[in-house]
Amino acid sequence: MLGHARARLPRRPALTPPYSGSVRIAMVTDYYLPTLGGVQTAIKAHREELVRAGHHVTVFAPLAAPSPDAATVRLPTARRFAPDGYPFTWTLRAATAVLEQELVGFDVVHVHTEMFAALAAYRAARARGIPLVQTMHGRIDVYTRSVLPLPAVTTAVLAAMHRRGLGAADARIDPTAHYARTRTAQRMWRLMVGQAQQADHVIVPSEHFAGKLRAQGVRTPLTVLSNGLESSVLAAIGQPPPRHLSAGEPLRVLWCGRLSPEKRPEVFLDAMARTPGSTAVMLGDGISRAAVARRAAAIGKGRVDVRGSVPQHEVLSAMQDAHVLVSSSWDFDNQPMVLLEAVAAGLPVILADPDLAEALPPDGYLVAASPDAEGLSAALTALAGAPEHVARMSAAAIAHRPQVAQSTHRDRLLAVYDAAISARRVR
Repeated sequence: MLGHARARLPRRPALTPPYSGSVRIAMVTDYYLPTLGGVQTAIKAHREELVRAGHHVTVFAPLAAPSPDAATVRLPTARRFAPDGYPFTWTLRAATAVLEQELVGFDVVHVHTEMFAALAAYRAARARGIPLVQTMHGRIDVYTRSVLPLPAVTTAVLAAMHRRGLGAADARIDPTAHYARTRTAQRMWRLMVGQAQQADHVIVPSEHFAGKLRAQGVRTPLTVLSNGLESSVLAAIGQPPPRHLSAGEPLRVLWCGRLSPEKRPEVFLDAMARTPGSTAVMLGDGISRAAVARRAAAIGKGRVDVRGSVPQHEVLSAMQDAHVLVSSSWDFDNQPMVLLEAVAAGLPVILADPDLAEALPPDGYLVAASPDAEGLSAALTALAGAPEHVARMSAAAIAHRPQVAQSTHRDRLLAVYDAAISARRVR
Protein backbone atom coordinates (compact mmCIF):
# COMPACT_ATOMS: atom_id res chain seq x y z
CA MET A 1 0.00 0.00 0.00
CA LEU A 2 2.83 2.39 0.79
CA GLY A 3 5.49 3.46 -1.68
CA HIS A 4 8.28 2.76 0.81
CA ALA A 5 8.71 1.39 4.30
CA ARG A 6 10.33 4.06 6.44
CA ALA A 7 11.94 4.05 9.84
CA ARG A 8 9.85 5.68 12.56
CA LEU A 9 10.93 9.18 13.49
CA PRO A 10 11.51 9.86 17.18
CA ARG A 11 9.43 12.73 18.49
CA ARG A 12 11.49 15.92 18.59
CA PRO A 13 11.63 18.34 21.52
CA ALA A 14 9.28 21.32 21.53
CA LEU A 15 10.13 24.06 19.05
CA THR A 16 11.97 27.04 20.42
CA PRO A 17 11.84 30.10 18.16
CA PRO A 18 13.52 30.79 15.87
CA TYR A 19 12.94 27.18 14.79
CA SER A 20 15.89 25.52 16.48
CA GLY A 21 16.57 22.12 14.99
CA SER A 22 14.69 20.44 12.18
CA VAL A 23 10.92 20.70 11.86
CA ARG A 24 9.25 17.50 10.65
CA ILE A 25 6.45 18.33 8.25
CA ALA A 26 3.86 16.02 6.70
CA MET A 27 2.38 17.58 3.56
CA VAL A 28 -0.90 15.96 2.52
CA THR A 29 -2.52 16.59 -0.85
CA ASP A 30 -5.06 15.07 -3.21
CA TYR A 31 -2.92 16.10 -6.21
CA TYR A 32 0.80 15.56 -6.61
CA LEU A 33 3.51 14.79 -9.11
CA PRO A 34 3.69 13.37 -11.71
CA THR A 35 0.33 15.03 -12.44
CA LEU A 36 0.70 18.69 -13.30
CA GLY A 37 -0.96 21.75 -11.78
CA GLY A 38 -0.51 24.74 -9.54
CA VAL A 39 -0.99 22.87 -6.25
CA GLN A 40 1.62 20.30 -7.26
CA THR A 41 4.06 23.04 -8.27
CA ALA A 42 3.53 24.93 -5.00
CA ILE A 43 4.11 21.82 -2.87
CA LYS A 44 7.25 20.94 -4.82
CA ALA A 45 8.59 24.44 -4.15
CA HIS A 46 7.72 24.31 -0.43
CA ARG A 47 9.37 20.95 -0.08
CA GLU A 48 12.62 21.82 -1.86
CA GLU A 49 13.20 25.03 0.06
CA LEU A 50 12.32 23.53 3.45
CA VAL A 51 14.64 20.58 2.85
CA ARG A 52 17.42 22.95 1.73
CA ALA A 53 17.00 24.72 5.07
CA GLY A 54 17.48 21.45 6.97
CA HIS A 55 13.88 20.47 7.65
CA HIS A 56 12.26 17.09 7.03
CA VAL A 57 9.32 16.98 4.57
CA THR A 58 7.29 13.94 3.53
CA VAL A 59 4.45 14.22 1.00
CA PHE A 60 1.40 11.95 1.31
CA ALA A 61 -0.87 11.69 -1.75
CA PRO A 62 -2.89 9.30 -3.89
CA LEU A 63 -0.69 8.06 -6.73
CA ALA A 64 -1.26 5.86 -9.77
CA ALA A 65 1.81 3.84 -8.70
CA PRO A 66 4.21 3.91 -5.75
CA SER A 67 6.75 6.71 -5.98
CA PRO A 68 10.48 5.96 -6.34
CA ASP A 69 11.01 8.88 -3.95
CA ALA A 70 11.23 7.63 -0.37
CA ALA A 71 9.85 10.96 0.90
CA THR A 72 6.64 10.58 -1.13
CA VAL A 73 4.19 8.11 0.41
CA ARG A 74 1.32 6.69 -1.60
CA LEU A 75 -2.07 6.81 0.08
CA PRO A 76 -4.65 4.12 -0.74
CA THR A 77 -5.77 4.96 -4.27
CA ALA A 78 -8.84 4.00 -6.31
CA ARG A 79 -8.03 1.59 -9.12
CA ARG A 80 -10.49 2.73 -11.79
CA PHE A 81 -11.61 6.17 -10.68
CA ALA A 82 -9.50 9.22 -11.54
CA PRO A 83 -11.69 12.33 -11.87
CA ASP A 84 -10.27 14.82 -14.37
CA GLY A 85 -7.25 12.49 -14.67
CA TYR A 86 -6.14 12.78 -11.04
CA PRO A 87 -5.62 9.70 -8.80
CA PHE A 88 -8.28 9.59 -6.09
CA THR A 89 -7.80 8.62 -2.43
CA TRP A 90 -9.94 5.60 -1.56
CA THR A 91 -11.12 4.61 0.93
CA LEU A 92 -11.23 7.37 3.52
CA ARG A 93 -10.98 4.83 6.32
CA ALA A 94 -7.94 3.13 4.78
CA ALA A 95 -6.19 6.46 4.13
CA THR A 96 -6.85 7.58 7.70
CA ALA A 97 -5.37 4.35 9.05
CA VAL A 98 -2.22 4.79 6.93
CA LEU A 99 -1.77 8.39 8.05
CA GLU A 100 -2.36 7.58 11.72
CA GLN A 101 0.47 5.07 11.49
CA GLU A 102 2.79 7.25 9.40
CA LEU A 103 2.38 10.53 11.28
CA VAL A 104 4.11 9.33 14.45
CA GLY A 105 7.03 11.67 15.09
CA PHE A 106 5.90 14.55 12.87
CA ASP A 107 5.60 18.07 14.30
CA VAL A 108 2.96 19.49 11.97
CA VAL A 109 0.61 18.39 9.21
CA HIS A 110 0.22 20.76 6.25
CA VAL A 111 -2.86 20.05 4.10
CA HIS A 112 -3.21 21.55 0.61
CA THR A 113 -6.56 20.27 -0.70
CA GLU A 114 -10.17 19.48 0.27
CA MET A 115 -10.88 15.94 -0.92
CA PHE A 116 -10.39 12.53 0.77
CA ALA A 117 -6.63 12.78 1.35
CA ALA A 118 -7.29 16.04 3.17
CA LEU A 119 -10.12 14.58 5.25
CA ALA A 120 -7.95 11.61 6.19
CA ALA A 121 -5.22 14.03 7.30
CA TYR A 122 -7.63 15.92 9.55
CA ARG A 123 -8.81 12.69 11.14
CA ALA A 124 -5.30 11.32 11.64
CA ALA A 125 -3.85 14.59 12.95
CA ARG A 126 -6.74 14.86 15.39
CA ALA A 127 -6.17 11.29 16.58
CA ARG A 128 -2.43 11.91 17.05
CA GLY A 129 -2.79 15.36 18.57
CA ILE A 130 -0.62 16.94 15.86
CA PRO A 131 -1.28 20.56 14.83
CA LEU A 132 -2.65 21.03 11.34
CA VAL A 133 -2.10 23.90 8.90
CA GLN A 134 -4.40 24.24 5.88
CA THR A 135 -3.51 26.12 2.69
CA MET A 136 -6.61 27.20 0.77
CA HIS A 137 -5.37 27.12 -2.81
CA GLY A 138 -8.53 27.65 -4.82
CA ARG A 139 -12.22 28.20 -5.39
CA ILE A 140 -13.76 24.75 -5.45
CA ASP A 141 -17.19 26.36 -5.79
CA VAL A 142 -16.26 27.47 -9.31
CA TYR A 143 -14.32 24.30 -10.11
CA THR A 144 -17.19 21.96 -9.19
CA ARG A 145 -19.72 24.07 -11.08
CA SER A 146 -17.54 24.04 -14.19
CA VAL A 147 -16.17 20.48 -14.18
CA LEU A 148 -18.46 18.08 -12.32
CA PRO A 149 -21.36 16.45 -14.19
CA LEU A 150 -24.79 17.44 -12.82
CA PRO A 151 -23.30 19.83 -10.23
CA ALA A 152 -26.62 20.23 -8.40
CA VAL A 153 -26.45 16.52 -7.57
CA THR A 154 -22.72 15.87 -7.34
CA THR A 155 -22.00 18.83 -5.06
CA ALA A 156 -24.72 17.61 -2.68
CA VAL A 157 -23.10 14.17 -2.57
CA LEU A 158 -19.64 15.69 -2.13
CA ALA A 159 -20.81 17.99 0.66
CA ALA A 160 -22.49 15.10 2.50
CA MET A 161 -19.38 12.92 2.23
CA HIS A 162 -17.26 15.82 3.44
CA ARG A 163 -19.47 16.40 6.50
CA ARG A 164 -19.38 12.70 7.32
CA GLY A 165 -15.61 12.59 6.95
CA LEU A 166 -14.76 15.78 8.83
CA GLY A 167 -17.48 15.91 11.44
CA ALA A 168 -19.55 18.86 12.56
CA ALA A 169 -18.10 22.28 11.77
CA ASP A 170 -19.21 25.88 12.22
CA ALA A 171 -19.82 26.87 8.61
CA ARG A 172 -22.47 29.57 8.60
CA ILE A 173 -21.88 31.56 5.44
CA ASP A 174 -23.19 34.77 3.90
CA PRO A 175 -25.39 33.68 0.97
CA THR A 176 -25.85 37.28 -0.22
CA ALA A 177 -22.28 37.50 -1.58
CA HIS A 178 -22.34 37.56 -5.39
CA TYR A 179 -20.23 34.40 -5.56
CA ALA A 180 -22.41 32.44 -3.09
CA ARG A 181 -25.95 33.01 -4.31
CA THR A 182 -26.60 29.59 -5.86
CA ARG A 183 -27.30 26.48 -3.84
CA THR A 184 -24.32 24.64 -5.32
CA ALA A 185 -21.97 27.53 -4.51
CA GLN A 186 -23.29 27.68 -0.95
CA ARG A 187 -22.62 23.98 -0.45
CA MET A 188 -19.02 24.37 -1.55
CA TRP A 189 -18.45 27.52 0.52
CA ARG A 190 -19.75 25.69 3.60
CA LEU A 191 -17.33 22.89 2.76
CA MET A 192 -14.36 25.28 2.46
CA VAL A 193 -15.28 27.29 5.55
CA GLY A 194 -16.01 24.19 7.62
CA GLN A 195 -12.63 22.69 6.76
CA ALA A 196 -10.79 25.94 7.48
CA GLN A 197 -12.55 26.25 10.84
CA GLN A 198 -11.16 22.88 11.95
CA ALA A 199 -7.53 23.71 11.14
CA ASP A 200 -5.13 25.21 13.67
CA HIS A 201 -3.95 27.81 11.15
CA VAL A 202 -4.97 28.73 7.61
CA ILE A 203 -2.65 29.97 4.85
CA VAL A 204 -4.05 31.81 1.84
CA PRO A 205 -1.74 32.88 -1.01
CA SER A 206 -3.72 36.04 -1.87
CA GLU A 207 -5.45 38.92 -0.12
CA HIS A 208 -8.50 38.75 -2.38
CA PHE A 209 -9.30 35.11 -1.50
CA ALA A 210 -8.45 35.68 2.17
CA GLY A 211 -11.00 38.50 2.20
CA LYS A 212 -13.70 36.18 0.87
CA LEU A 213 -12.89 33.50 3.44
CA ARG A 214 -13.06 36.02 6.29
CA ALA A 215 -16.31 37.44 4.92
CA GLN A 216 -17.76 33.92 4.86
CA GLY A 217 -16.97 33.35 8.51
CA VAL A 218 -13.50 31.84 8.80
CA ARG A 219 -12.22 32.71 12.29
CA THR A 220 -9.21 30.38 12.41
CA PRO A 221 -5.89 32.28 12.60
CA LEU A 222 -5.17 33.16 8.97
CA THR A 223 -1.95 34.26 7.27
CA VAL A 224 -1.72 35.61 3.74
CA LEU A 225 1.48 34.08 2.39
CA SER A 226 2.45 34.05 -1.26
CA ASN A 227 3.53 30.90 -2.99
CA GLY A 228 6.99 30.89 -4.55
CA LEU A 229 9.36 29.10 -6.88
CA GLU A 230 12.16 26.89 -5.65
CA SER A 231 15.81 27.79 -6.18
CA SER A 232 16.34 25.04 -8.77
CA VAL A 233 13.64 26.53 -11.01
CA LEU A 234 15.07 30.03 -10.77
CA ALA A 235 18.53 28.64 -11.52
CA ALA A 236 17.20 26.77 -14.56
CA ILE A 237 15.69 29.97 -15.92
CA GLY A 238 18.82 31.98 -15.25
CA GLN A 239 18.83 35.74 -15.71
CA PRO A 240 16.38 36.35 -18.57
CA PRO A 241 17.00 39.16 -21.04
CA PRO A 242 14.23 41.76 -21.40
CA ARG A 243 11.69 40.93 -24.10
CA HIS A 244 12.07 42.77 -27.38
CA LEU A 245 9.31 43.13 -29.97
CA SER A 246 10.56 44.38 -33.33
CA ALA A 247 8.47 46.57 -35.60
CA GLY A 248 6.25 44.38 -37.75
CA GLU A 249 7.07 41.22 -35.79
CA PRO A 250 4.05 39.07 -34.84
CA LEU A 251 3.23 39.22 -31.13
CA ARG A 252 3.98 35.78 -29.65
CA VAL A 253 1.39 34.94 -27.00
CA LEU A 254 1.44 32.15 -24.41
CA TRP A 255 -1.54 30.62 -22.60
CA CYS A 256 -0.85 28.03 -19.90
CA GLY A 257 -3.31 26.21 -17.66
CA ARG A 258 -5.93 23.51 -17.35
CA LEU A 259 -8.08 23.23 -20.47
CA SER A 260 -11.28 23.42 -18.50
CA PRO A 261 -14.26 25.83 -18.45
CA GLU A 262 -13.24 27.61 -15.23
CA LYS A 263 -9.99 28.72 -16.93
CA ARG A 264 -11.95 30.06 -19.94
CA PRO A 265 -9.63 28.90 -22.74
CA GLU A 266 -12.41 29.52 -25.26
CA VAL A 267 -12.44 33.22 -24.32
CA PHE A 268 -8.72 33.36 -25.04
CA LEU A 269 -9.23 31.68 -28.42
CA ASP A 270 -11.97 34.15 -29.32
CA ALA A 271 -9.57 36.96 -28.40
CA MET A 272 -6.90 35.48 -30.67
CA ALA A 273 -9.40 35.27 -33.53
CA ARG A 274 -10.00 39.01 -33.09
CA THR A 275 -6.25 39.80 -33.07
CA PRO A 276 -4.70 39.19 -36.50
CA GLY A 277 -0.95 39.35 -36.73
CA SER A 278 -0.42 37.45 -33.48
CA THR A 279 0.41 33.80 -32.82
CA ALA A 280 -0.15 31.73 -29.71
CA VAL A 281 1.00 28.59 -27.95
CA MET A 282 -1.39 26.88 -25.52
CA LEU A 283 0.02 24.52 -22.87
CA GLY A 284 -2.17 22.29 -20.74
CA ASP A 285 -4.74 19.55 -20.87
CA GLY A 286 -8.20 18.90 -19.50
CA ILE A 287 -11.80 18.15 -20.31
CA SER A 288 -12.01 20.94 -22.92
CA ARG A 289 -8.99 19.74 -24.94
CA ALA A 290 -10.95 18.51 -27.97
CA ALA A 291 -13.12 21.63 -28.17
CA VAL A 292 -10.06 23.86 -27.78
CA ALA A 293 -8.21 22.02 -30.56
CA ARG A 294 -11.18 22.40 -32.92
CA ARG A 295 -11.56 26.10 -32.18
CA ALA A 296 -7.82 26.70 -32.57
CA ALA A 297 -7.82 24.98 -35.96
CA ALA A 298 -10.73 27.14 -37.09
CA ILE A 299 -8.79 30.34 -36.36
CA GLY A 300 -6.31 29.53 -39.10
CA LYS A 301 -3.22 27.51 -39.86
CA GLY A 302 -0.20 28.47 -37.76
CA ARG A 303 -2.10 30.90 -35.54
CA VAL A 304 -2.59 28.80 -32.37
CA ASP A 305 -0.47 25.77 -31.44
CA VAL A 306 -2.24 23.57 -28.84
CA ARG A 307 0.57 21.44 -27.41
CA GLY A 308 -1.13 19.75 -24.48
CA SER A 309 0.34 19.04 -21.07
CA VAL A 310 4.11 19.50 -20.76
CA PRO A 311 6.54 19.37 -17.80
CA GLN A 312 7.54 22.54 -16.02
CA HIS A 313 10.86 22.94 -17.82
CA GLU A 314 9.02 23.06 -21.16
CA VAL A 315 6.63 25.68 -19.77
CA LEU A 316 9.61 27.80 -18.77
CA SER A 317 11.20 27.31 -22.19
CA ALA A 318 7.99 28.44 -23.91
CA MET A 319 7.96 31.51 -21.68
CA GLN A 320 11.42 32.43 -22.91
CA ASP A 321 10.10 32.41 -26.50
CA ALA A 322 6.93 34.46 -25.84
CA HIS A 323 6.33 38.20 -25.69
CA VAL A 324 3.36 37.99 -23.29
CA LEU A 325 1.37 35.54 -21.17
CA VAL A 326 -2.42 35.84 -21.16
CA SER A 327 -4.49 34.77 -18.14
CA SER A 328 -8.12 34.44 -19.24
CA SER A 329 -9.32 33.12 -15.87
CA TRP A 330 -11.87 35.36 -14.16
CA ASP A 331 -13.43 35.14 -10.67
CA PHE A 332 -11.83 31.76 -10.06
CA ASP A 333 -8.09 31.69 -9.48
CA ASN A 334 -6.40 32.45 -6.18
CA GLN A 335 -2.73 32.86 -7.14
CA PRO A 336 -1.83 30.91 -10.29
CA MET A 337 1.70 29.55 -10.11
CA VAL A 338 2.07 30.32 -13.82
CA LEU A 339 2.06 34.04 -12.96
CA LEU A 340 5.03 33.54 -10.64
CA GLU A 341 6.79 31.57 -13.37
CA ALA A 342 6.12 34.42 -15.80
CA VAL A 343 7.74 36.91 -13.42
CA ALA A 344 10.76 34.63 -13.03
CA ALA A 345 11.05 34.39 -16.82
CA GLY A 346 10.72 38.16 -17.30
CA LEU A 347 7.47 37.70 -19.24
CA PRO A 348 4.81 40.47 -19.36
CA VAL A 349 1.25 39.41 -18.44
CA ILE A 350 -2.24 40.38 -19.60
CA LEU A 351 -4.97 39.65 -17.03
CA ALA A 352 -8.71 39.25 -17.41
CA ASP A 353 -9.15 39.29 -13.61
CA PRO A 354 -7.76 42.35 -11.79
CA ASP A 355 -7.70 40.40 -8.49
CA LEU A 356 -4.70 38.44 -9.77
CA ALA A 357 -2.57 41.56 -10.15
CA GLU A 358 -1.40 41.39 -6.53
CA ALA A 359 1.04 38.62 -7.53
CA LEU A 360 2.70 40.85 -10.15
CA PRO A 361 4.91 43.96 -10.17
CA PRO A 362 2.96 47.20 -10.82
CA ASP A 363 4.55 47.84 -14.24
CA GLY A 364 4.69 44.20 -15.32
CA TYR A 365 1.11 43.61 -16.44
CA LEU A 366 -1.97 44.98 -18.17
CA VAL A 367 -5.55 44.37 -17.04
CA ALA A 368 -8.02 44.04 -19.90
CA ALA A 369 -10.72 46.72 -19.94
CA SER A 370 -13.29 43.90 -19.83
CA PRO A 371 -12.80 40.19 -19.06
CA ASP A 372 -14.32 39.05 -22.35
CA ALA A 373 -12.68 38.26 -25.68
CA GLU A 374 -13.11 41.84 -26.86
CA GLY A 375 -11.26 43.20 -23.82
CA LEU A 376 -8.41 40.69 -24.10
CA SER A 377 -8.07 41.35 -27.83
CA ALA A 378 -7.91 45.10 -27.23
CA ALA A 379 -5.10 44.58 -24.69
CA LEU A 380 -3.19 42.34 -27.11
CA THR A 381 -3.61 44.84 -29.93
CA ALA A 382 -2.41 47.70 -27.74
CA LEU A 383 0.68 45.74 -26.70
CA ALA A 384 1.45 44.68 -30.27
CA GLY A 385 1.45 48.33 -31.29
CA ALA A 386 3.74 49.47 -28.47
CA PRO A 387 7.02 47.50 -28.46
CA GLU A 388 8.41 49.84 -25.81
CA HIS A 389 5.68 48.65 -23.42
CA VAL A 390 6.75 45.04 -23.91
CA ALA A 391 10.32 45.96 -22.96
CA ARG A 392 9.23 48.04 -19.97
CA MET A 393 6.90 45.35 -18.60
CA SER A 394 9.57 42.70 -19.05
CA ALA A 395 12.14 44.79 -17.18
CA ALA A 396 9.66 45.24 -14.31
CA ALA A 397 9.13 41.49 -14.10
CA ILE A 398 12.87 40.81 -14.03
CA ALA A 399 13.37 43.33 -11.22
CA HIS A 400 10.59 41.58 -9.25
CA ARG A 401 12.16 38.09 -9.48
CA PRO A 402 13.33 37.95 -5.83
CA GLN A 403 9.72 38.33 -4.66
CA VAL A 404 8.64 35.10 -6.35
CA ALA A 405 11.42 32.99 -4.81
CA GLN A 406 10.16 30.47 -2.26
CA SER A 407 13.24 31.22 -0.16
CA THR A 408 11.86 34.75 0.33
CA HIS A 409 8.74 33.32 2.02
CA ARG A 410 10.24 30.28 3.79
CA ASP A 411 10.73 31.88 7.20
CA ARG A 412 7.15 33.15 7.28
CA LEU A 413 5.95 29.63 6.50
CA LEU A 414 8.05 28.30 9.37
CA ALA A 415 6.57 31.00 11.60
CA VAL A 416 3.09 29.70 10.76
CA TYR A 417 4.15 26.17 11.69
CA ASP A 418 5.61 27.47 14.94
CA ALA A 419 2.41 29.36 15.77
CA ALA A 420 0.27 26.27 15.14
CA ILE A 421 2.57 24.06 17.24
CA SER A 422 2.71 26.58 20.08
CA ALA A 423 -1.06 27.10 20.08
CA ARG A 424 -1.70 23.36 20.20
CA ARG A 425 0.80 22.95 23.05
CA VAL A 426 -0.96 25.42 25.34
CA ARG A 427 -4.41 23.89 24.93
